[in-house]
Amino acid sequence: MTAAYRHVPVMLDEVIRELDPKPGEVVCDCTLGGAGHSVELAKRVAPDGLSLGVDQDDMALAAATERFEREVPQAEHRFLKGNFEALDELLVQAEVPGVDCFLFDLGVSSPQLDIPERGFSYHEDAPLDMRMDPGNNPITAAEVINHYNEADLARILRVFGDERNASRIARQIVRTREKAPIETTLQLVEVVKAGIPAAQRRHGGHPARKTFQALRIEVNHELDALEQGLRAAVRWANPGGRICVISYHSLEDRMVKHVFTELSRGCTCPPDFPVCVCGNVPIVEVKTKKPLVATDEEVAQNPRARSALMRVAIKRDVTTA
Repeated sequence: MTAAYRHVPVMLDEVIRELDPKPGEVVCDCTLGGAGHSVELAKRVAPDGLSLGVDQDDMALAAATERFEREVPQAEHRFLKGNFEALDELLVQAEVPGVDCFLFDLGVSSPQLDIPERGFSYHEDAPLDMRMDPGNNPITAAEVINHYNEADLARILRVFGDERNASRIARQIVRTREKAPIETTLQLVEVVKAGIPAAQRRHGGHPARKTFQALRIEVNHELDALEQGLRAAVRWANPGGRICVISYHSLEDRMVKHVFTELSRGCTCPPDFPVCVCGNVPIVEVKTKKPLVATDEEVAQNPRARSALMRVAIKRDVTTA
């Protein structure tokens, strides 16, 4: 099982450069996956540093443990099961006073896409699942498709998938499920195709890509989890600590930009106030005014890096600000 959980780390050189992990530091990979990033971070903080890893997928945790024992046996590590939405509780569990490097590599990992029974892929037939953590999440993509009303389906497809044909697809879903439930990925693909004009289906990649993205975000509450996880990471970061986030679509990237921008603002009082009464101080310094992207060479070798957008912030020492 764990042998299948291989993940090519996206923008690895940029992650190492921007996080700049040093011997003895504490690093936390909030999206551990197959530990592609974490192993390289661990090499740089070992043997006196600590590598933390967070993942809600048991397969990922097993694969990461096996890889650490094989490749960096000298590295102290603690892997924590859960969603980074609960980062506060997980770091209390890890018994660390603070963290020097945080990494969030968002989106679906390669193994989740590649294992058909997880239900994330529109290329393979499987039950409509899409849960990152099946043991703790009762809501599957099938539940959403077969029980949400037409208006809610259209909203999800439009907001989370940026799908221009959201209303047409939602209407087609409702019409189809009236005859029989939509239960598999390829069934849904055919329904989506039927809801998109033929001329549009010939351009812009796979016609179901945006619908599947939207469902995945809805099923796993990804945007709410991202905001909570980011704010927790800033709270736990040591002064000078680095926070690196790799996003894969505009919704995620806008959320990261919003949180970093908000936390980098100082006084918001009107300019004619003689003294500050709001008490706001900048908590982070945003290092990336525009997101970094993967090199052409990396995209050629790993097409999943094509949509990657990286933003980085540094925790300020607010005690001396």
